[in-house]
Amino acid sequence: MTTAEPTDIATPSKADPGRPATAVGRSGKSGGGEGRTLNVFSQAFLVLWAVMAAGPLLWAFMSAFKTSGQILDSPWSLPDGISFDAFARAWTKANIGQFTVNSLVVVVPSVLGTMLLGSMAAYVLARFDFPGNRFVYYLFVGGMTFPVIMAIVPLFFVLKNLALLNTPHGLILVYIAYSLPFTTFFMTAFFRTLPGSIAEAAMIDGASHSRVFFQVMLPMAKPGLISIGIFNFLGQWNQYILPMALNTESPDSYLLTQGLATLAVSQGYKGDWSGLFAGLTIATLPVLVVYAVFQRQVQAGLTAGALK
Repeated sequence: MTTAEPTDIATPSKADPGRPATAVGRSGKSGGGEGRTLNVFSQAFLVLWAVMAAGPLLWAFMSAFKTSGQILDSPWSLPDGISFDAFARAWTKANIGQFTVNSLVVVVPSVLGTMLLGSMAAYVLARFDFPGNRFVYYLFVGGMTFPVIMAIVPLFFVLKNLALLNTPHGLILVYIAYSLPFTTFFMTAFFRTLPGSIAEAAMIDGASHSRVFFQVMLPMAKPGLISIGIFNFLGQWNQYILPMALNTESPDSYLLTQGLATLAVSQGYKGDWSGLFAGLTIATLPVLVVYAVFQRQVQAGLTAGALK
């Protein structure tokens, strides 16, 4: 005796073996539509954000190749030709070149010092348990919330008493102290993601703690070091409040932010707007170049902790 095959069970079509056995319901169609709508909205928002972020930079760069008259008459038009006279005036007459060198003298050692000291503190906090570990860690975290404007007056008198006021090495020490809390916080989380078995193997082979840190753990933390180095460079390069309060003795020792502020005032009265935009472009180029070169390393450093 034979029984009839059930006919209400959906089977894949022979002509289309990849088709699922059940058809997509209305909920699936509506979910796909909502996903496409959200995707379009997010892409439109990103395009708007990119225009808002890159638009002023492109306009300043374009204005640097115009004359002051062209900037005032037709600010949104393209320049008539390519001329670097405004850049030459900004570099020589406005001392942008000297200000750039002064900023590099301060920022490069301060970034290196911040990365070294912050990495050492973060490694100890992440790898060693000792009384007060969490207390010290939260002190660094609390330092991130402390507004720098409240420390200007104490810093002024401390540097004055130590004969470090209006000196590059005084600014270097202040920049390191200013950037150390975030660096320690960031690198502590990064060192916790690194495997401790490699450090233990090196210790068994007779390596000291310092050798394990500098030759084993620090190279493994390279993505995080590059990321925090970029952040520190951007923050210290654009720092304005600290040099304006602690480096005011001689205009020749001004950093780039101080020089741009002075240029904005003086050139504004003279009407040399193209020279001002050229100075802004010169100040912006190092930041853009650093980020463009290390963009992949920054992204890898930010996502390394989530992937490990």
